[in-house]
Amino acid sequence: MASDNSSGVIEPAIWEYLKAHGEEEIEVGDKLHHISAALNRKISTCQGLLSRIHSTPSSKLAPLLKQIEETGIQPEIESVAELAEFASNYPYYKYNQKWSRNVQSVVSTILLTAWLGGMGTESRPGEVGRLLTLEEIGETLKVPTNLKDRDAFHITVEEYLLALTDITEELSRLAMNSVTLGDVALTVRISGFIKDLFAGFQLLNLKNDIVRKRVDAVKYHVKKVEDVIYDLSLRNLLPKAE
Repeated sequence: MASDNSSGVIEPAIWEYLKAHGEEEIEVGDKLHHISAALNRKISTCQGLLSRIHSTPSSKLAPLLKQIEETGIQPEIESVAELAEFASNYPYYKYNQKWSRNVQSVVSTILLTAWLGGMGTESRPGEVGRLLTLEEIGETLKVPTNLKDRDAFHITVEEYLLALTDITEELSRLAMNSVTLGDVALTVRISGFIKDLFAGFQLLNLKNDIVRKRVDAVKYHVKKVEDVIYDLSLRNLLPKAE
């Protein structure tokens, strides 16, 4: 007959462990929510500044881009640094859904600013039409990219690709507004870039459903800009080829 010590009563230590573990997860989740919320506010500020590109002639963009870098992107970089430092203490894929959309937005603001001629350095001045690589985004944010050898915060390929789809939408809108501002040359340049980007997307074997759907939507941005170019050609307003 079994003794009283093997009566099937669960050891209290098990419940204590589960309680402590659950409380830690709640604390980590709350902290990540707080950091992400702060980052989201800075993203909103940066996006607000970037919205002014639609009413600013390209000849006057330089002061606006400087303001975007200093009061928009720099605060984003600081918030991402705080996020990276804290998040790297915990399993990446357990919590990354809490910040992934915000990180994607940060990357898109940097990509768009750089494409417009901002984000220059002493070794490489800014230039219109420049597309930053994933590695250059990592250098700007001072965080790793596409990590495979350790479990830590990083910028993923998927976040970079989704950010690219974001800027095609914003650039297609800018293409239309540039005509209103009398900058047809910028519209033509945007058209070429978006078409090249979409052609590049077609070379990828996209297995992520979200990325694939967002890339499919880029063709509508291409079509929107092509319609603008076609209308300009009918009115004989396109710049003459040299």
